[in-house]
Amino acid sequence: MDLLVLLGVGLLTGTTTVLFGFGGGFVTVPVVVWADSALGGEATRVAVATSVVVMVVNAGFATAVTPRRILAALRGGGPLLLLAAGGAAGAFATRLAPPALTHWAFVAYTAVTLADVLLRPGFLRPRGQAGSSVPPRPLPALVGAPVGALAAFLGVGGSVMTVPAMRRAGHPMRVAAALANPLTLALSLLAATVHLATAPAVADGTPLGLVGLVDLRAATALLLGALPVIALLRRHPPHIPDRVHAWAYAGLLGVVVAAMALSGP
Repeated sequence: MDLLVLLGVGLLTGTTTVLFGFGGGFVTVPVVVWADSALGGEATRVAVATSVVVMVVNAGFATAVTPRRILAALRGGGPLLLLAAGGAAGAFATRLAPPALTHWAFVAYTAVTLADVLLRPGFLRPRGQAGSSVPPRPLPALVGAPVGALAAFLGVGGSVMTVPAMRRAGHPMRVAAALANPLTLALSLLAATVHLATAPAVADGTPLGLVGLVDLRAATALLLGALPVIALLRRHPPHIPDRVHAWAYAGLLGVVVAAMALSGP
């Protein structure tokens, strides 16, 4: 049953990777917490680490099949390098933080982001659209390190921060979501290495299926579901009105907030 659920969630993460730039974090963390509930307080740390590894593969694959003309909007490697450095720092912080802190910080940040996209102008209808002559702005390089650190600490990837930022810079949802994938890949690579090298704090030794803090069985099932969907949707992208796309992003955040709050320690 766990395997079937994880495969189904993998299908969902493949869809969210393409449509929203979520490499897996917001969807996979709650379900891996549930699947690894036998680990007790370590379940959230394992879920975060597993999510980061899934994000590396999903975001890397999605980036590889994204048109170069869209990726050109990143304009240089400054944000990517700082995201990578921040991601490593966030992964080290996860090793030291109490599991309950990571869990409720995830809930709190997602809730704040949901309120921000709904209440603050610029997300549901960003500048630079609907005939505006103002071109989209590039993502500032200096935001890379803090975004990378917080995203890796919570296991959410970069989409929760970069998609709203790029929307307010003037990009349509389809472009903002596509650009979130290379940003997520950059912050996840070093973070995944840290998680794979970290031993879980459990009394009975390392449980079967864990490598470091990563549940490889869960990660494999999630990726088996996700990768074919990413390939299909990149080849045949759905045509979704931009405003509907933005509201769907906000709705997914609301679902995740509720799921993680109800599964809290």
